[in-house]
Amino acid sequence: MPLKIVKQVRIKFGFAVTLFFPCLLLAGAALPQTQTAEQRRLTHHYQIELKLDFEARSYSGWESVRWINRDDHSASVVYFHLYSNLRVMNNAPPSDTGPSFMEDDEPRLEITEVRSAAAGPVLNYSLEEQGTLLRVNVREPVAAGASTEIFISFKGSVPEIDAEETGLTTHVVKQVSAALRAEREVRRARDLNFRCRGVMLLGTAYPVLAVHDGADWQRKVDPGIGDLIFNEAADYDVSIQAASGIAVFTSGEETGPTGEGAFSGKALRDFAILAGPNLRFEQQKVGDITLRSIFLPEHERIGKRVLANAAEALRIFRSKFGPLPLKTISIAEAPLVAGLGSTEFAGLDVIASAFYVDFDSPSVRNLPEIIREQRPAVEQSLEWSVAHLISHQWWGGVVGNNPAREPVLDESMAGWSALLYFRELYGEQKAAAVLEDQLRGVYRLYRTFGGADMNADRPSRDYQNSFQYSAVVTAKGALMFLQLQRLLGEEKLLKALRNYYQANRGEIAELDDLRGAIMAETSIEQRRTVARTLTRWLSSKRGDEDISGPDQELANSLGMPAKANAQRGNDRNALSAFARVGKFFWQQMTRIR
Repeated sequence: MPLKIVKQVRIKFGFAVTLFFPCLLLAGAALPQTQTAEQRRLTHHYQIELKLDFEARSYSGWESVRWINRDDHSASVVYFHLYSNLRVMNNAPPSDTGPSFMEDDEPRLEITEVRSAAAGPVLNYSLEEQGTLLRVNVREPVAAGASTEIFISFKGSVPEIDAEETGLTTHVVKQVSAALRAEREVRRARDLNFRCRGVMLLGTAYPVLAVHDGADWQRKVDPGIGDLIFNEAADYDVSIQAASGIAVFTSGEETGPTGEGAFSGKALRDFAILAGPNLRFEQQKVGDITLRSIFLPEHERIGKRVLANAAEALRIFRSKFGPLPLKTISIAEAPLVAGLGSTEFAGLDVIASAFYVDFDSPSVRNLPEIIREQRPAVEQSLEWSVAHLISHQWWGGVVGNNPAREPVLDESMAGWSALLYFRELYGEQKAAAVLEDQLRGVYRLYRTFGGADMNADRPSRDYQNSFQYSAVVTAKGALMFLQLQRLLGEEKLLKALRNYYQANRGEIAELDDLRGAIMAETSIEQRRTVARTLTRWLSSKRGDEDISGPDQELANSLGMPAKANAQRGNDRNALSAFARVGKFFWQQMTRIR
């Protein structure tokens, strides 16, 4: 059969030029016939079968992966990430064969066999990067533009998370601690793979192809404060067996009879699984997408409200940015650990159950009064998070980016999109209040308690914790778009984002692609001003001038030190400050981060 080499060449203004170089794989083979654009989109493919043992917190299965070599040179090695094996608190000497020890409260993914196709010969493989990277040696080099099938058998397990780690009080205390003490946070594999309160989340349950960027493989998994997962888009066909009574929801569309466990999805960047005996759902159609809200029975009213919010967000963003290729989108609650208020997967957004607070429920009487007083803040934060997560299906989902290297790329657009949602739905006055609470106020509070201004275009490892990440990456990034909106006008900015979306669907975009799309819609007279605006907000420390400096009056009224940074590294001062400003923090920190 003919060999087709497809290469995306990015040029200065963000457009993609597709070049085709036909050649022959076999002597005498015919040249390819004229192809459609869809046929030219070569796609990796996963066929996965899983058997889930909910009670034992374990699973086993296999996958058959079609990998396409998009490089200009042949390849003899294929790499897979084993995200579940990431260990960030390992004091034992590192080892290339795997983690030096397996903690009981961490998930585990074990490879049992690797073959060349299901009935093919056994392939040699090894584990690298302390067990987070699977190296597979293929039998024959894979030519440029050709593909190979790799069959992998595996099994895994997840920890049981203590319910106390997932409560609203714990989430808020974690945020208070991050603000007062500047504690460093990192993402752990258990954040996305666990069982707790009768709910199991499998965010990284299978070996997934490492990103192959030109001739380079992205081998390392960065456990910084940003998103952990970085994958290329692929097609999925997944079968999941679970015990009777265990409801299973995934990133994909259910393709067989209800409850049969057959799912599929096109151009997904990952495939997450949510399971449990008590999960319920409500759904509705929004255009050609089935939108689903998944919740526990005691949170039915909140689950229905989330569905309504998500439906409005989906309608607004479809009209502003363009349609999604997805058939199903689910937004679900799960008992996420403190420090992770929400997380997004392809077609499946997850919000911490702690924020599904039904203030009309008798059970809320058990919460501290200081929390019950915060009903408006908690409910607004939940709605903000819903809009933010839904927009990530465009930014970070269909249009991918490296969340470790350039987290501001998708986070800035998601933050601005959430603000756009509130304005479109509730008007300018409400949007202005939300802007102050969710963006400007977060940055001002961060500076008031000693946080230093930073460039917003840094890699995720440079940020200490979710408090700093929210203030610098999300808030400054989103406010940059607000300034661009003032300079260009909303229509030009939206046109630039639509073009950026269309040019980078299914691709991994970079900040230069976004800059190019914006500059392409900028008049000659404004180009220098717009370019300077992008540099100012992304690459300089001008947040105090552009947003707000520390609120010294607030700091004084709360008894904070004259220099906020003086409390850093002093637990006694931090605890004393917490005693004085505890109520204030409860009011300000009931945010989903």
